[in-house]
Amino acid sequence: MPLYYSHPACAAHDPRVHMPGHPDTPKRLQAIEVALAERDWLGWERREAPAAQEAWLELVHERRLVEGIRELCAAGGGAIDADTFVGEASYRAALHAAGGACAMARALLGGEATLGFCGVRPAGHHAEPARAMGFCLFNNVAVAAAYALRELGAQRVFVLDWDVHHGNGTAEAFRHSPEVLFASIHQSGLYPGTGELSDVGSGPGEGYTLNLPVPSDSEENLWLSLLEHIVLPAASAFGPDLILISAGFDAHVEDPLAGCRLRTESFARMAHHVRDLAAACGAPLGLVLEGGYNVPVLAECVPVTLAALTAENPAESFTPDPILSSRATAQFERYWPL
Repeated sequence: MPLYYSHPACAAHDPRVHMPGHPDTPKRLQAIEVALAERDWLGWERREAPAAQEAWLELVHERRLVEGIRELCAAGGGAIDADTFVGEASYRAALHAAGGACAMARALLGGEATLGFCGVRPAGHHAEPARAMGFCLFNNVAVAAAYALRELGAQRVFVLDWDVHHGNGTAEAFRHSPEVLFASIHQSGLYPGTGELSDVGSGPGEGYTLNLPVPSDSEENLWLSLLEHIVLPAASAFGPDLILISAGFDAHVEDPLAGCRLRTESFARMAHHVRDLAAACGAPLGLVLEGGYNVPVLAECVPVTLAALTAENPAESFTPDPILSSRATAQFERYWPL
């Protein structure tokens, strides 16, 4: 039975305490859970996300960052940067967000399930080892990947980021590592302004970062073709023990913070492809919620995506994009059989 992790503390984090009008509201998670409850949770087993130990966070983050966020929240919160705000409850929420991702990894690698989802917040993929930013405090996916490698016996973890914003924090966490293959499809030029095609990682990690920026107004045929013809062949050759997805839904055409044009069904189609990759590799698959700021749309996308992960209908094939797929192939074929 697939596993769904969350915790009430995740809804207590509310940046609007210090910035009224902030788009990351508790309603995002509440709406997802109402939609899933209406569908009897799609038959997924609900589990409470435990709090992460600070030692787990420090597998990715510098201690001074962890301590600084803890102390800021204890003092009542405030601004970390122009976009990132915390309140008194935010540190506990962030512990349960990262802890849920770690618990999911432990259950998946322990054979308790082959599929999991973390309905948690704050999001994480922008948080770098020494810096919280972009609504993110601790990098939930990166912490779970590092925990899997250091504590759970995994040797190779594949992280796919389909949030519309580049997962700069995850990229930096594993920039020098051949143990993590990181792939990000994201809107070019959007916050945080990183993720160029030419950035493939560094040192021993060269070739283990696949950045696939796409133009504004990109539709599902481009996203799906890059996933099918660039990301999946590389991931298959990598042979992961665990697959994690930074599952943002802000590439949706109705999201207010970006300019891509995916539809609700587009996320289901991406899920079909990753489901098939996991089956072919014999690797468990876990998703962690990232962005998505149109609340009704987010509440549609998550149930559709989770349902697609357990569906039996085949993944739909897309023709390679003649320009961007060719550029990506030229960039990555020196590292992976594409």
